[in-house]
Amino acid sequence: MHSVLALAVALAAVVLGMTVTAIRIRQLDKAAVVDIAWGAGFVLVAVATAVLGTVVDEGEAWRRWLLVAMVAAWGGRLAWHVRGRAVGEHQGKEDPRYAEMLGGSVSEVGMGTVVRRVLVTQGTAQWFVAAPVAVAAVLDAPWWPAVVAGVLVYGVGLFFEVVGDRQLAAYKARPRDQRPQVMETGLWAWTRHPNYFGDATVWWGLWLVAGLGSGWVPGLATVLCPLAMTLFIRNVTGAKLLEKTMMKRPGFPEYAERVPMFFPRPPRR
Repeated sequence: MHSVLALAVALAAVVLGMTVTAIRIRQLDKAAVVDIAWGAGFVLVAVATAVLGTVVDEGEAWRRWLLVAMVAAWGGRLAWHVRGRAVGEHQGKEDPRYAEMLGGSVSEVGMGTVVRRVLVTQGTAQWFVAAPVAVAAVLDAPWWPAVVAGVLVYGVGLFFEVVGDRQLAAYKARPRDQRPQVMETGLWAWTRHPNYFGDATVWWGLWLVAGLGSGWVPGLATVLCPLAMTLFIRNVTGAKLLEKTMMKRPGFPEYAERVPMFFPRPPRR
C-alpha cells in the first residue's frame, strides 16, 4: 500500500514541476526550458518520496537518503549545466530540437501544443523512470550486492556525463578557426553522445540501488524504468533528435561513420 502512495506522491511532484515549467515556458517563449525541469524534477521526486518514507516510517532511512544524494548530484548538476542553453542560447530563439518537435515557436503553436507534445511526454517519462527511486523510499531489506554495484555503475555514468560536457565546453571555448569542424577527441572519440550515454548509465545504477536493491520482485517489476530512460534519451528527445540537425554540419556525417552514436567502444585507428 505504501508503494502505491509513494507512486502517487511522485506523480504529484512531477505535476507540480511541470506546472511551474509551463509557466516559465510561456514567460520566455521557449520550450527548451523543460530541459532544466528534466533533471530538477527527478530531485523533487526523490526528496518528496524520501520525506514520505520518513513520515510513514517505512523503508531503510540510509538508502532513501543515499538515493536522494545520488539523484540530487546528477539532477542538480544537469539542471545547472543546461540552464544557459535552455534560456540563453540560439540568440533568444527556440532550440532547433524543440522548434522541429513543435512545428514552430511557443507563441506560434500555443501552450496547448507545448503541453501535449513536450510537457506531458516528458512528465510521463519522468514519473515512470523515477518509479524505482520512489518505491524504494518505503521498502525494507536492501540487497547489498545490488546497492554496491549500483553505486559503481552510477559513478561510471556520471563520469561520462560530466567529463563529456567539460570536454565539449572546452572545444566550444576555442576560436572557430582554431578548432576542428567536429569534436572527436576524448570521450567523443568513443561515442557521439557521451553525455546522453552517461544519463542512461546513471539511471541503470540508480535502478540497481533502488529497484534490484529492493529484491528480485521489485527489481524485475521496475526494470522497464531504466530501459525507458535509455530509449527516451537515445531515440526521442536526445541523441537522434539532435543528430537531425548535426548531420547537416560539415564533417559530421564522416564522424558518424567512425564513431558509434550511443554505446561507446574504443576508437578505431
